[in-house]
Amino acid sequence: MTIPASMMFIEAAGAGPPEMLRPATGPVPVAGADEVLIRVLAAGVNRPDVQQRLGRYPPPPGANPVLGLEVAGEVVAAGAAVRQWRPGDRVCALTNGGGYAEYCTAPAVQALPWPRGYDALRAAALPETYFTVWANLFMLGRLAAGESLLVHGGSSGIGVTALQLAKAFGATVYATAGSEEKLAACLALGADAAINYHTQDFVAEVQRHSGPRGVDVVLDMVGAPYFQRNLRCLAMDGRLLLIAFLGGSQLEACDLLPIMTRRLTVTGSTMRPRSAAQKGVIAAALLARVWPLLDAGRCAPVIHQVFPLAHAAAAHALMESGAHIGKIVLSVAAF
Repeated sequence: MTIPASMMFIEAAGAGPPEMLRPATGPVPVAGADEVLIRVLAAGVNRPDVQQRLGRYPPPPGANPVLGLEVAGEVVAAGAAVRQWRPGDRVCALTNGGGYAEYCTAPAVQALPWPRGYDALRAAALPETYFTVWANLFMLGRLAAGESLLVHGGSSGIGVTALQLAKAFGATVYATAGSEEKLAACLALGADAAINYHTQDFVAEVQRHSGPRGVDVVLDMVGAPYFQRNLRCLAMDGRLLLIAFLGGSQLEACDLLPIMTRRLTVTGSTMRPRSAAQKGVIAAALLARVWPLLDAGRCAPVIHQVFPLAHAAAAHALMESGAHIGKIVLSVAAF
């Protein structure tokens, strides 16, 4: 395949508002020995992209500083050590940055095939949320059939993924959201109950639905303001999974006694600093356990809106508004 010398990408000219994002031209990256070069057809937009643009989530050493952590496209070159992919293969991939561009490299082990019947837009909406949810909910959180889950932000990209996968694997799911439209979306996706965090006390509502026992797992992206209340929601041997701190990370006061008396586990994790080998383990689990569900249509991403790559600033503005349900995706090339 002919690979051009230069490409269009989205440059973040310093840290600041969405308007800092603008199209620029630069060289096409070269795949390393264990990487693939992907002609990007679509790229997902995620909260960590916004945090990086604001200067609050700097890329780890060695990562591509260009925004974009997930893409879907066509392999155009493979490194000397790559055996599982070849030019022409259609893949979606968790990247180490660089997704907001016409070409992007990714470690070969972080790439997965498009599920059956998917186009580039739907495939690009998968990697970041599915890697994150699988690693936290099922690997760290050990969510099992017959257990119960409270997922905060049930209408977000992460929330939709967590809700669908938890239901597919036999859990009872309660979701919080901030509007009647978002509550309805959670219920339509299979939530057993949806709680408006603006008008309802989610602790009381969880106890009303689950009984005094509480839930086995809480998946939280709010952080400090919810920490004590999350502990009150958990059953004996419950697990609190922290994946973001949208409401802040500093606790002013907290009673830790419930952690001891109910044998609770509190964990936190980030995805981006993990090694390619660690992400490859997650990818292999997704291929074996989750991709068959996607192939069968039992789970699927919800795409709220698609923007052209050049309009990445508008996509970020929508993400920050919180008005979306599901994923925001950038269309990069015709497919």
